[in-house]
Amino acid sequence: MSAPGLTPTLVRLKLSLLRNGLRQSAGRRAAYVTTVVVVLLFAALQLIGLIALRGSTHAATIAVLLATILALGWAVMPLFFPSGDETLDPTRLVMLPLRPQPLIRALLVASLVGIGPLFTLCLFAGSVVSVAHGAAAYATAVVAVVLALLVCVALARAVAAANIRLLTSRKGRDLAVLSGLVVAVGAQLVNFGAQRLGPGGLDQLNPVADVLRWIPPGSAIGAVDSMSKGCYGIGLAQLALSAAAVAGLGSLWSRSLTKLMTSPDGSTLQAAEPGPREGSSTRLSRLLPAGRTGTVIERSLRYVWRDPKTKAAWVTSLAIGLIVPVFNALQGTGTVYFACFAAGMLGIQMYNQFGQDTSAFWMVAMTISSPRDAYAELRGRALALLLITVPYAALVTVVTTALLGAWHRLPEVLGLSFALLGAMLGTGAWTSAGFPYSIPQEGYKNVVPGQTGLAWISIFGGMVSAALLSSPVIAATIWLNVTSGGADWTWLLLPAGAVYGALLILLGLRLAAPRTARRLPEILAAVSKG
Repeated sequence: MSAPGLTPTLVRLKLSLLRNGLRQSAGRRAAYVTTVVVVLLFAALQLIGLIALRGSTHAATIAVLLATILALGWAVMPLFFPSGDETLDPTRLVMLPLRPQPLIRALLVASLVGIGPLFTLCLFAGSVVSVAHGAAAYATAVVAVVLALLVCVALARAVAAANIRLLTSRKGRDLAVLSGLVVAVGAQLVNFGAQRLGPGGLDQLNPVADVLRWIPPGSAIGAVDSMSKGCYGIGLAQLALSAAAVAGLGSLWSRSLTKLMTSPDGSTLQAAEPGPREGSSTRLSRLLPAGRTGTVIERSLRYVWRDPKTKAAWVTSLAIGLIVPVFNALQGTGTVYFACFAAGMLGIQMYNQFGQDTSAFWMVAMTISSPRDAYAELRGRALALLLITVPYAALVTVVTTALLGAWHRLPEVLGLSFALLGAMLGTGAWTSAGFPYSIPQEGYKNVVPGQTGLAWISIFGGMVSAALLSSPVIAATIWLNVTSGGADWTWLLLPAGAVYGALLILLGLRLAAPRTARRLPEILAAVSKG
């Protein structure tokens, strides 16, 4: 009796993994069915829309651009969602006596099973239908769809195999956590690009499409368009490029797979480098003040750099705080006061300070025995935030005023930013003690179940309070700008806003310190639930 082939075995394994995952809970089954329905509905609408483009002068441009975007999505998918498909990790098969070439063929076929390949197939089918005219074009379209789909799947597998050591490490998990940021920034870039098309419309994209139709998988769609125009030689060359891309990605995948399955990793090799010497100090610690304040600052900055959730929150705030004012300035629809958005986004990081420590907060709690200790702890955390937020808010303000050419408003906008930042840090210290909540370390949720109300009160209640506390500086800004001759004195808003913000921070810390020391057991219980 002959042994079953490797390809059918891996296909059945893929189906078994999917089936067993759905058996875990009714909620997971409902989520999967809902996802399938939504994806198939969206794919059907896209297919109809692409077919409706048939005969349009821009059909080929849109089809080629869509193919390139799909390939880009397949390329980055393994980097952001390494755990989304268990078969993406070939290290699970290292102990099996398998040769690379049969394994690649089997994995490639198994990769075609799923919602993603079906969605991609629908879009490629609609793309070729929108540009195909004539028997030669339709015959080419069948091959082009297969080649384009294989390019996308092989690209995803090659990227996963080349980076699987990274993706299964802590840095890889950090990258996955940041996927939401990439999506948000990408959406802003797409929106900005769409608005910058101008009166020329899609005609401005024709030069880009002319280049992409020679880059797989866009070359496969371009081959169908070339065949429709009677350019058979060009069409065959573009089709050959797609086939060569599949072969090249397969070769790259095979090389990475062979190295991955034959080379030792960190679990089989002892560390070559000795650990840091005991008692050694870092450059950062030497720059910080001695005592508890410097220790807390260094710890907070290390959390920003090393903890995945904290890093994701900071990078998201830094990116959005820059994107909103700068993109609006570039579009000519913004105002220089949008620069205060940067201070607002970064000020949010002060809220739920203890919840960011999760269960590790008990180590900090053991060092707090009085309001004085709590004040020193909160002061160190606030100073760590200020080390980043003050220069960043100033940088965003300078960039925004430069883009808008409103240099005369730079002092007042900086004063507003510093006042808002001080108000948010002050209220953040108070709400951190009054409404702490736990942040789960795994997944994409930022609040554990049952504490959503606390999170809303802490963040949005604190933001409303910060806005009210900033109202004197806001009112002064409005009054100086509407009063005759008041514009000559708006420069005073910079020192006034900075001093007012510093006073709000000190006041917030003074009020939060005794509250923190008194509610320490409740805070520890709340932040340890995740």
